[in-house]
Amino acid sequence: MTEYQVPRGTRDLLPETMAKYALVERKLREAARLFGFREVRTPTFEATELFTARSGDSIIEEMYVFSDKGDRSMALRPEITASVVRMYLNEMTKSPKPIKVSYLGSCFRYEKPQTGRFREFFQFGAEILGAPALESDAEMIALASDALSRLGIADLVIRIGQIGIMRQMLQSTRVPREGWPAILHSIDKKEFGQMEAAFEDYGDGGSSDKFSALAELKGGREVLAEAREISGEMEALTYLSTLFDRLEKMGVKGLTVDVGVVRGLDYYTGMVFEVDSPSLGAEKQVCGGGAYALAEVFGGEPIQSTGFAMGIDRLVLALERQGYAFDLSGVWAYVIPLGEKAVAPALGLAAEMRMAEISTDLEMMGRNLSKALAYADVCKARYAIILGERDLAAGNATIRDMKTGDQKPTKLTEIVKIFQALIQHEKQ
Repeated sequence: MTEYQVPRGTRDLLPETMAKYALVERKLREAARLFGFREVRTPTFEATELFTARSGDSIIEEMYVFSDKGDRSMALRPEITASVVRMYLNEMTKSPKPIKVSYLGSCFRYEKPQTGRFREFFQFGAEILGAPALESDAEMIALASDALSRLGIADLVIRIGQIGIMRQMLQSTRVPREGWPAILHSIDKKEFGQMEAAFEDYGDGGSSDKFSALAELKGGREVLAEAREISGEMEALTYLSTLFDRLEKMGVKGLTVDVGVVRGLDYYTGMVFEVDSPSLGAEKQVCGGGAYALAEVFGGEPIQSTGFAMGIDRLVLALERQGYAFDLSGVWAYVIPLGEKAVAPALGLAAEMRMAEISTDLEMMGRNLSKALAYADVCKARYAIILGERDLAAGNATIRDMKTGDQKPTKLTEIVKIFQALIQHEKQ
C-alpha cells in the first residue's frame, strides 16, 4: 500500500459514488434553471478578510488559511455566499435587478469529521439580490423545496422563523447590542443553559424564561398567535403570516413556524429558514438560509439579499438512507473485437456510435470473449457488441443484452439505428 493517504476529513469519490453526486448536482441545477437562476462560479480561495469581515477573527480557527507568495493572507472558502456578494460588488452593481444566481462548488472547514460532514465538502446554493423582501424570501424557500422534492428527499420539514422577533425582544432587555450575538447563537443551538447564563451576566436573568418559551414554539400557523401572547404584536410576526400565505399559493408543502430558528449570525436580518430530512436522524438539516446584509459589510451600498445553501454530501447520504435507487448504469455499448482483423472495424463502429451520442466503450486489452464480457459486466455496460471475424465477413456483429444474456447477429450498418431505438424505448 502506498504511504500517501487521503487527507483527514476528505475522501476520494470513486465512479459509483461520483455517479450519485452527479445525479444530485444535475437535478439541483435543473431546479435552479427552471426558477430563472443563472449559474456562476467564484474562486476556491479568497482574501481571508472577506470572511473575517463578517464573522470576526475567531472564524480563522475553522478555516484553512495560508500566505501566498506575495505574503497576502488567503483562505480556502468556507462557504460561497460571501464570494457571490463580493462578485456582485466587483462586477454586477449596475446589472438589472433582481440578480438571481446559483452556484455549486467545494468548500473547506477545519472541523472534526463525522458522518455526512467533511473538511472538504460540496455546496449548492442560490442568492437573490435586489428584489423586495417578501418576493425574495418566498422564491428562495420555493426553490429549496422544489429542488429537494425533485431529488426525492422524503418527508421534508421546512422550518421558518424571523430573526426580528428575538432582536426586537432583546431591545427591551438590559443586554447591550454587543451581547446579542452570543444569546442568539445559544437560542439557535438550543443551548438554553448558556442563554440563561448570558442574561444573568448582564443582570437580567428574569428574561431567559420568556426567550426559552418563544424559542420552543414550533408548529402550524397557530404558533404565530402563541408568539404574540408572549412577545406582543410585532411586524415580524405579521410578515411571517403574509409569507406563509404566499408560499401556500406557490404550492410549497411541509411548512412549519419555528420561532427558535435564528441562525445566530449578525448578518442575518429577517426571515431565516432550515430544511430537515428525518432520514438523517439527529443531524437532519440539509438546507439553511435567510435574508441577510453583507454588501455594506464589504463596503458597498445596502441591497436586499436572500439566499440558501445545501450540502451535496448530506443530500447523497439522505437518499442512500431512504433506499433511493440511484441509476449507476454504465455505457450503452461495449464493443469487443475478437481477433486482429476485427480491431479496425471495432474502432470505426465505436467512433460512429459516439458521433451519434451513444455512450460506447471499447475493449482495449485483447481479452478473450468471456473475460471481456466479465469486464463489461463490472463496468455495468447495458449491451455488448461482439465483432468476430466470421460475423464480419458477412457484414454482421452480435448484440448481447447484458441483463438477460440474449444475443443476436445484426447488420453492422443497422447497429446505430438499433441503439437509437433502444435508447428511445427505455427512456419512455
